[in-house]
Amino acid sequence: MLIQILTHTPLYVWAILAFLVYRGIAMMRDRDVEVRKLVMIPAVMLMLSLQDIGTKFGLGGWALAAWAAAAAGVALVAGLAGSERIAASTMPGHVRVRGSRLPLVMMMAVFFTKYVASVTVSVAPQLRQDTLFACIVCGLFGVFNGWFVGRLVADMASVRTLPAGAAVA
Repeated sequence: MLIQILTHTPLYVWAILAFLVYRGIAMMRDRDVEVRKLVMIPAVMLMLSLQDIGTKFGLGGWALAAWAAAAAGVALVAGLAGSERIAASTMPGHVRVRGSRLPLVMMMAVFFTKYVASVTVSVAPQLRQDTLFACIVCGLFGVFNGWFVGRLVADMASVRTLPAGAAVA
């Protein structure tokens, strides 16, 4: 059954996985990044999650409430935790971002949650109407999205504390 699942997975899914792995590996190194590009990965992860929630469960009801509650809670915690990964860059309009393995882990968590949920509802379509299943899946997406958003908020707060002109575009 596993071989059938893997062989029936559309090619674009593997392309998305390859892109996310590539970006995650790139994020493991210290790098100079344009301030506006700090938003890219959180936005992509948010779009992937909301697209999946909308397709499987609809953008309403308990599913969206579970996502929103988890996202808000984790975003608050991650945002309040602050960010020590942002520093001034020598390049105008850029910041120096310390590398970390965590973004790769979180991107893989979003991808595999989306993949497993898709396979699960393909095998058992009745789960699309199962409130508990929907809340679990959407709550997981909320945790991951909340982490990305909270980290982005903390990063932007760190950018604001940099010396004047250090990250001005």
